[in-house]
Amino acid sequence: MATEVRVPTLGESVTEATVATWFKQPGEAVAVDEMLCELETDKVTVEVPSPAAGTLGEIVAAEGETVGADALLAMIAEGGEAVAAPAAAPAAAPAAEGGASVDVMVPTLGESVTEATVSTWFKAVGDTVTADEMLCELETDKVSVEVPSPAAGVLAEITAPEGSTVDATAKLAVITQGAAAAAGATPAPAAPSTTVAPAPTKDVANAPSAEKMMAEKGIDAANVQGTGRDGRIMKEDVAKAAAAPAPAAVPAAPAAPAAAPRAPVAAEDEAREERVKMTRLRQTIARRLKDAQNTAAILTTYNEVDMGPVMELRNQYKAEFEKKHGVRLGFMSFFTKACCHALKEVPEVNAEIDGTDIVYKQFVHMGIAAGTPQGLVVPVIRDADSMSFATIEKSIAEKGKRARDGKLSMAEMQGGTFTISNGGVYGSLMSSPILNPPQSGILGMHKIQDRPMVINGEIKIRPMMYLALSYDHRIVDGKGAVTFLVRVKEALEDPRRLLMDL
Repeated sequence: MATEVRVPTLGESVTEATVATWFKQPGEAVAVDEMLCELETDKVTVEVPSPAAGTLGEIVAAEGETVGADALLAMIAEGGEAVAAPAAAPAAAPAAEGGASVDVMVPTLGESVTEATVSTWFKAVGDTVTADEMLCELETDKVSVEVPSPAAGVLAEITAPEGSTVDATAKLAVITQGAAAAAGATPAPAAPSTTVAPAPTKDVANAPSAEKMMAEKGIDAANVQGTGRDGRIMKEDVAKAAAAPAPAAVPAAPAAPAAAPRAPVAAEDEAREERVKMTRLRQTIARRLKDAQNTAAILTTYNEVDMGPVMELRNQYKAEFEKKHGVRLGFMSFFTKACCHALKEVPEVNAEIDGTDIVYKQFVHMGIAAGTPQGLVVPVIRDADSMSFATIEKSIAEKGKRARDGKLSMAEMQGGTFTISNGGVYGSLMSSPILNPPQSGILGMHKIQDRPMVINGEIKIRPMMYLALSYDHRIVDGKGAVTFLVRVKEALEDPRRLLMDL
């Protein structure tokens, strides 16, 4: 028995919607109420749940198509019934004698990720594979994704070789199932990738209807304030931008070049150079950091903290702490607690700008910057302000390990309200951290170094650390920034203040 998936009620006066994203592909199993796709109207974003459990069959309305109210979107085959594949789906490879062919498809990449690059194939054509054995690794601008084998058999064909760019619905390879296939499969030559998606220009995709209207009206997306989820531009945002009066003419500033031309290199020097393509993660890091400089009014204030009290408290209790909680007591939990304490007093550092509004967060999702072999990533510890020291340490350790292994999901790196970056682990004595947009503040920790300090008229050697707070001067004044840093310093130099909420 097949069940129809139709456009749900869109609301009064809304007559059509655009299919933005399919979360499931034909042939995948779905549960009741599991999200199948997302629709965008000129007013809201609507998620479409599965009306029944079964297998997703034919997708009638592909991504980017405009559909009317109650239009048919797809079919769900209940139980174990066979379902018709969509007309645009690639045909399965011919089955070898004694075995069927199974396509290896790009797995779900996550919200706003539309393409990936095939970085490494762990298996070659003709190799025997087992179910769930890792076949290849994909690299997106957010995370690395491992692709397991959907079945046991022989890798008969690779359709997306290393280095090729594939979209979220592309076929990567073909597995021939069965013992007979494993014994006599003939390796097939790797075919070049035929599915190359255009490189995204931003982290989230705009509504197709908005893209169409911007093209028709000649409006640059940079001049439109998006109100959709994650800042995506909706159709009504473009309409508002088109209706807005043109600003008064001002002397145009010279445009900054996209990149300086490379200076001529002597032939003997060029032969000793190595040219390596930037990874997608590194490209995203570069783009986001430059966007932060171009958008925010970044200013940095400095202070120094005597780490002696924290070090003494840590040395006194670290053995008992690890024995009871199963995790080591580090400095990061003290800094996280101190920052959460200071953010309560200076809430603008925990806020962000949305158009002409300031959004104050009544919670702290703490970003902890972590260096990985692939580049800098910022996993987020959610609701850190309500966590204990032990819970914070466990979360940081778990997120850090997942970051180094390239296992972080997109959701684990989104939604941060404030960030802590520890350059001291690399020996940095002082630096000016750069904001992680749309956040308005980031604290930079540095190396602990013994320095002579004057205390009560006497010179004493103390373990000192420089602290740096970079902040968005558009919403954080100098007084607020200095106050924040002083509160962090006070909490670290007398940790009892955290217990007394002082």
